[in-house]
Amino acid sequence: MTQEIEIEYKNILTKDEYDRLLYSLPFPPSGNKQTNHYFETKDFALKKSACALRIREKEGKYQLTLKEPHPDGLLETHDWLTDQEANAWLGGNIVLKKNTEKQLLKKGIPMKELLYCGFLTTIRREIPYQGVLLVLDYSTYHGQQDYEFELEATSKQTGLQMFEKILSDHHIPKRETSNKIERFFYSLND
Repeated sequence: MTQEIEIEYKNILTKDEYDRLLYSLPFPPSGNKQTNHYFETKDFALKKSACALRIREKEGKYQLTLKEPHPDGLLETHDWLTDQEANAWLGGNIVLKKNTEKQLLKKGIPMKELLYCGFLTTIRREIPYQGVLLVLDYSTYHGQQDYEFELEATSKQTGLQMFEKILSDHHIPKRETSNKIERFFYSLND
């Protein structure tokens, strides 16, 4: 099964803070576009299970990802989709995919109940940096925009130490930051 544990730390940024990190760390001058297409059930069964389901469209490829809580971060389960399968999903015709379906069924969530809810587009810049991965995201959705700093690490301790050091070194306050799917769904109620 295609699974991985994701350990990440994130902080929402102002435009000024985003620019400060962009120009003081060795980020590339331009980013890569990716679009997250989000799914949920009518009764928010994924949210109630603290899960999220998306198709990420990046460089002409489509990856279906289910994110679930895990003691060390998030358990991600992946399935690749063909163009035809991705278009079917976006059109409301869910194509069963082995890995994702298995995990959803463990949670009692039938795939046939999934509904397409919309998308969020991100321009992402990434760099490996002192044993971690630094990410700067500029995202747009439902007429809104936001800026975010993420740090991905292989251990909680290393990740948190580096995350707090970068924020401190750049005079950026640590903020409680919801993930992209939460911000996306929250924006639907605005």
